[in-house]
Order: sequence, then C-alpha cells, then structure tokens
Amino acid sequence: MTQQHASLHSHPLFVELARLDLPDEDYILAGSGPLLARGIRADITDLDVVVRGRAWDIARRLGPVVTAPWEGVRRVVLNGGSLDVLNGWFPSMWDLDEFIETREYIDGLPFAPLDRVLRWKRRLGRAKDIADINALMEHLVGRSPLTPAGADEPPLTAIAGEPPALSGTGPQNRIDMTSPTSRKPTRS
Repeated sequence: MTQQHASLHSHPLFVELARLDLPDEDYILAGSGPLLARGIRADITDLDVVVRGRAWDIARRLGPVVTAPWEGVRRVVLNGGSLDVLNGWFPSMWDLDEFIETREYIDGLPFAPLDRVLRWKRRLGRAKDIADINALMEHLVGRSPLTPAGADEPPLTAIAGEPPALSGTGPQNRIDMTSPTSRKPTRS
C-alpha cells in the first residue's frame, strides 16, 4: 500500500464511508474524491458517493431523502454534510448503471475516471471546479508519454498548447494524438 493510499484509508471521509458497508458493485466515488485519490488535490471536505440498488436501500435507511440541486437526483446527506449519497450523477450525461460500471479501483476503492471528472467539472464551472480543472489538466498534460501509466490510467501525449481529449477508460485504451482532428481512442 503506497503512502497516498494509506492516507486515503485513514482519511475521516473514507473511514465514515467504510462504516456504511456498501456493496462494492453498487457505488462509485465522484465529486473531487477521484482527484484526492490520484494526488491531484491535497484534501477534500466532503465525499460524493453515487449509488444504486442495495447501496441506495442502505442509504435511504440512514437519513431523510431529499432532492439534490441538479437534474432531480435524490440524495441522503450524512455526517453533517460530509457524506453525500446520491442515486444518480448528472443523468442527462450518464446512465446510472453505465456510470458506476466505469469505476476505476484505487487501493480497493471505486473512483470515477478522470475523463468523467473533467466533463462534470467543466459543466458546473464553479470557481472550485475551475481550480480543479486547471490542476487536472496540469496533471494530465504534465505526465510524459514515457512515464509508465498507473494500472488505471492510459499514457497521454499532448499536442503543444492543447490539452488531450479524453475518451474511454482502463489501460486497454490509448489516445491517438497524431493530429488535432484525430483524437479517438485506439485499442492496443
């Protein structure tokens, strides 16, 4: 277990998440959690947990169900707001089951892929999202194509002055950056 991952499991938000004992197959960590897990953010103040099925059933028993501020998603707010358990994540962008199935495990925890994080941060466009977008792009563009990618991250190459366009998840996908008009993932 790396130092980054050891600190993830001892972080108070992840300790509280573990206490919920949610079924692994029925949730994904969204919001800024994926940025913390990859060391792009130093800390977060809340954790967005997107759930379905049995995980939603567990959450509904733990607190009142209210409407989230976007797209009719329902949520249960726990721990004074530090855990936000939601039954969807921008449904106009992603189907819930498909969104959860894209999870990438980091030290046993299911996180949303960075391409998804970038899309919803761009859509929200709040000041904190702009800061996260800048840090995320620096992380993605700053990584050399010769640097080995993590198990969940494909190597990226950028055209000078342009951020990479992200598509697909997992190590089997690679981004074709050979021309500004050709940025489709290719299978390796």
